[in-house]
Amino acid sequence: MDVKKVALLIGALVIAVVTAVMAKNMFTGAGAEAANAAPVVPMGPKVLVARKALPVGTIVDAESLTFQAWPKELVQNAYYTEGAPDSDISKLLGTVVRNPVTAGQPLTKGALVGPNDRGFLAAALGPGMRAVTVPVSSTTGVAGFVFPGDRVDMVLTQDVAGGGDGPPLKVSETIIRNLRVLATDQRIDSKDEEGKTVVKTFSTVTLEATPRIAEKIAVAQSLGQLSLALRSIADNTAELERAVAAGEVKVPAGTNPAEERRMLLAVANRPADNNTTYVTGGDVSRFQRRSVPARSSSQGDQGGDPMTKFANAIMGKGNSSAPAVQSVPSGPVVRVARGNNVTVVPVGAR
Repeated sequence: MDVKKVALLIGALVIAVVTAVMAKNMFTGAGAEAANAAPVVPMGPKVLVARKALPVGTIVDAESLTFQAWPKELVQNAYYTEGAPDSDISKLLGTVVRNPVTAGQPLTKGALVGPNDRGFLAAALGPGMRAVTVPVSSTTGVAGFVFPGDRVDMVLTQDVAGGGDGPPLKVSETIIRNLRVLATDQRIDSKDEEGKTVVKTFSTVTLEATPRIAEKIAVAQSLGQLSLALRSIADNTAELERAVAAGEVKVPAGTNPAEERRMLLAVANRPADNNTTYVTGGDVSRFQRRSVPARSSSQGDQGGDPMTKFANAIMGKGNSSAPAVQSVPSGPVVRVARGNNVTVVPVGAR
């Protein structure tokens, strides 16, 4: 090989090595300078933040708040700081969120309202909701095991006389479902000074309801006895599934997941007064009635309602002017009513 070519090759290799070393040193130095130039944010005291989103009216519990380190320059006097006399979490339990707080956001002292503060109950109510109080006893109030924040169904028990013979119809009906308990007597939490749950009997319960449901509760108190039935926490999911299946939930197109979840939670937590259920005395005991007592023949049919007249006609009752009911033949029959005239037609007859 030519000596000149070998010399050129060696020179090229030397230049390449030197260039690589210089480039490496240059980039390493720039990275070190950038790392050294990054500012270090000094951390201040821990502040009280929300563990989860807290909408307006949320009753604060132990799972709602926690202390978290916060940049010193961003700490404000309105924040609850760890170690401050007014920042004891146990003293904040049972307060109500006045302004909405997002998850991870520090709580300000104006965002919470306590039981002794003015406007506490109004802050605990959701938008468009009303507070209504009903009397209860140890039996109708689940023996004191209903606490603020729980959800209950309301059951109305009454006697329906009907103006006829025999005992009145005894009936029990679930008139409203999924009511949120705001307070029992004047207690808005279930904890004592040590943070332990205390079961106490109470004489009144304050519930959150829509304006129409509040009117229904006011009327129901004059009809009979009201009782509370405690709901399971898992029942909210069942209510939501029922509402979705019934087409009551309509999420607009283009809604982001956070807004969709908020809408679904609002539907799951609202009280409902439709699809109610009832039980009569005859469903409980064979010796009780299943229907309202009908008017007897001695009382006459003057002024009676059409349904009572029809029932009396079917049973062969009524005044002397009413047409007599045909004798019922053996076998299956069909009763055809034309006004007060009832015709019994055997099945299969011409």
